[in-house]
Amino acid sequence: MLTVIAPATGKQIGDIPETPLSQVDIFYQKGKTAFLQWSKLTVLERAKYLLKLKIIIVEQMEGIAKIISEDTGKVVTEALIADIMPTLDGIDHITKHGEKILKRQKVKTPLLLIGKKSFIEYMPRGVVLIISPWNYPMQLAMVPMLSALAAGNTVILKPSEVTPLVGKCIEDLFIKAGFPEGVVQVAHGGKEVGAAFTNGKPDYIFFTGSVRTGKIIQQVAAKDLIPTTLELGGKDPMIVFADAHLERAAKGAAWAAFTNSGQVCMSAERLYVEKTIFPQFLSLLKKEIMDLKQGNDQEADVGSMTFPAQLQIVKDQLEDALSNGAQLETGLPPEKWAKGMFLPLTVVTNVNHQMKIIQEESFGPLLPVIPFENEEEVISLANDTVYGLNASVWTRDKEKARRVASKLVSGAVVINDAIISIANHGLPFGGTKQSGIGRYHGEAGLRIFCHEKAIVEDNGQKKSEIHWYPYRGKFPLFLQLFKSYFQTNRDWVKFAQYYLRILKKN
Repeated sequence: MLTVIAPATGKQIGDIPETPLSQVDIFYQKGKTAFLQWSKLTVLERAKYLLKLKIIIVEQMEGIAKIISEDTGKVVTEALIADIMPTLDGIDHITKHGEKILKRQKVKTPLLLIGKKSFIEYMPRGVVLIISPWNYPMQLAMVPMLSALAAGNTVILKPSEVTPLVGKCIEDLFIKAGFPEGVVQVAHGGKEVGAAFTNGKPDYIFFTGSVRTGKIIQQVAAKDLIPTTLELGGKDPMIVFADAHLERAAKGAAWAAFTNSGQVCMSAERLYVEKTIFPQFLSLLKKEIMDLKQGNDQEADVGSMTFPAQLQIVKDQLEDALSNGAQLETGLPPEKWAKGMFLPLTVVTNVNHQMKIIQEESFGPLLPVIPFENEEEVISLANDTVYGLNASVWTRDKEKARRVASKLVSGAVVINDAIISIANHGLPFGGTKQSGIGRYHGEAGLRIFCHEKAIVEDNGQKKSEIHWYPYRGKFPLFLQLFKSYFQTNRDWVKFAQYYLRILKKN
């Protein structure tokens, strides 16, 4: 049994039965059986189920937002904006574009294959295992689920045991939407349940979570050559040049660092500010932070932390920085933190790239601020981690912004804003380096859940093909045919002559 404790209040708010490990094979068998019929539906037929689900979510939006807020400790406004809205927008995107993206695609056929046609078909993989995280427990579960379902797969969701109420809410929503039995199944539980389903040999694994767990899943999947998408951590840089709109950038930094109490893989976790404006910008930033209200009511800006173990990670990084000369600009030293899951919104300066606070993901309300001299230096600093998920560049100079963005080793870059690339379902989302493998959203977000099948079609009227047997006398003719075709200035007359001569040899 998963006991649910509200992070913001510390009160017990429910219990969710765990899925017995003995049920793993039954889940997969149900998924495989359901796949036989679900995969035969057209994309438009599957879309009707998604649209019914959308109607139910809209009708129950306020109640769902409160469940998310209570289960995670985030403010209810963020539950609405960052969990529910992207889910609904994802349904709109998939139902609007899914048929076109997944339909048979015609591909140009090379001239040397005269008379043939080429196509790509997208064939669903089978049973997809989705393991979702606790920081955005609805959005980061539902969007890959919806994509996998639209592509014709059945889904087993293993939501985070840290936010089990949201996992149960998702399960109930699919039941109310009338999805056929076995098409969507939810397995509740912790690491043992996740490991058991990972070892159950799904046809695809989509994981969002830590680098450590992602590596374990990849190792397990590799044994059976199970394809994966891994959406992992980040240590995202925010770069503010002297010519930026400083008031906007300061407001953006406060939001990008502390939204969801910093528990965002795309949080601004490293803030680089051009040296000439460093004191001025720091003052603006501190003013913005001082105006923020922490709490769990509708008027609050920043909620609590969600996962108790994450507090220790933030504490360790801050203690390491302070012991090595870092200076607190906002917040408190860890020994003065109040009990509970609300952490001070902390800004530190006088940090360097050898510190944990720069090299390790914080996933909490902790923001180091670093001055830089010039464009070349800040690009080097921004790229100096094992992560590469998202980044932001702030400047009024569009050419400079685009130039810097192109040089950042990152899955996404946002100019004069932050984080929001994930909110555009038309863009691919994913990371570089240890921030993950693969992409979702956009066309890739549907096609990753399919096998790409190449189709070459001939009308079958000719008796033979020029590349078939017999080869007698064909080598010198093929030699001249290819020379005439591949030379710098293609010789169409010779090409036709040698092609016809080879045909006569058949």
